[in-house]
Amino acid sequence: MSTSFNPPQTGPFRQRALIVGGVLLLILVAMIFLDRRQFFQAYLIGWTFWTGISVGSLALLMLQHMTGGGWGFVIRRILEAATRLLPIMALLFIPVILGAHSIYPWTDHEVLEHDPVVAFKTPYLNLPFFTVRTVVYFAIWIALAYFLNRWSLEQDRTADARYAKKMRVLSGPGMVVLIFSVTFASVDWYMSLEPEWFSTIYGFIFVASWSLSALAFVTAMLAMLTREEPLNHVVKPLHFQDLGKLLLALVMLWAYFAFSQYLIIWSGNLPEEILYYLERTHGAWGVIIVAIALLHFAAPFLFLLSRNLKRNPRRLVLVALLILVMRMIDLLWMLVPALREHRWIWLDVIALFGFGGLWLGLLAWQLSKRALIPINDPQFESVMATDVHR
Repeated sequence: MSTSFNPPQTGPFRQRALIVGGVLLLILVAMIFLDRRQFFQAYLIGWTFWTGISVGSLALLMLQHMTGGGWGFVIRRILEAATRLLPIMALLFIPVILGAHSIYPWTDHEVLEHDPVVAFKTPYLNLPFFTVRTVVYFAIWIALAYFLNRWSLEQDRTADARYAKKMRVLSGPGMVVLIFSVTFASVDWYMSLEPEWFSTIYGFIFVASWSLSALAFVTAMLAMLTREEPLNHVVKPLHFQDLGKLLLALVMLWAYFAFSQYLIIWSGNLPEEILYYLERTHGAWGVIIVAIALLHFAAPFLFLLSRNLKRNPRRLVLVALLILVMRMIDLLWMLVPALREHRWIWLDVIALFGFGGLWLGLLAWQLSKRALIPINDPQFESVMATDVHR
């Protein structure tokens, strides 16, 4: 193997990320002594965003194996590294289960006694069954990530083309299972924060938003990694253009699902459904949803229509970072109004960046384990021969 394809040296970045994440998470943990409820609610928000990038990376990884193409080849190692963090994120969900009584109203006996609608749902919404379902979701995601990572590594070692076929064959049904599991997980973890409310599109919003978050992050990461060996000789403007096209498609898909949910609930005008938007369109939340519409959809949509912007990594990374920031804000807009007696938004921000430092540090550690290019992949020669001017 050429030395230019050795794993990247990520030590300094890893140390800085872990230090920042560790300090912020210590501040977050200290808040448990001031307000237990605020701590667990903020913990759920921070954990959700970064776990979503790992799960979304798994979806993109399987999409790449099914469709092929240079765009997926150049980001595969980043996607694989992100999926290898799923076991750690699964362990980090344990505090959510332990603090469920501070997060989920269906765990409160007083709520069950006075609300027959919530009480009717207790055969499904109960902590033991909730825990079992969570274990199943993570078992599915971790199993998919394990086999895709293992076969990819074996392909690097042996140059056996059958591993590419194995990954492609697994990715088809794996994508279907992933979509269903993310849908059910979003219902369990987030829709049940408001157990009287329901939406048939809610799960698809999370499928689209987690995939969008993952793609925006990976695009930004790739743009930074292409400044050095070996990616600066491998990644071409055409690859960024393809990533920009997919980013545009996911922005539109997310907007389609989000607006469809609003349109259906608005046209139905049912009291048990419209409360969700009444709480999220008044006061400061009303200003935030306008900002989301402009900066999460309209601005990225217009920017990503430009071919020149998509082929320019420096400009494309700005759009990707804008999307990531708006994904955080949209997550706060979706979850904070549903949380009981939640007042400390600043603690949510600390949780988001604290988990971010930890997750980025662990990602850098995983990236240092393998070469950034799958050198024995069947697409290797075609990607390396890509015309830089195309």
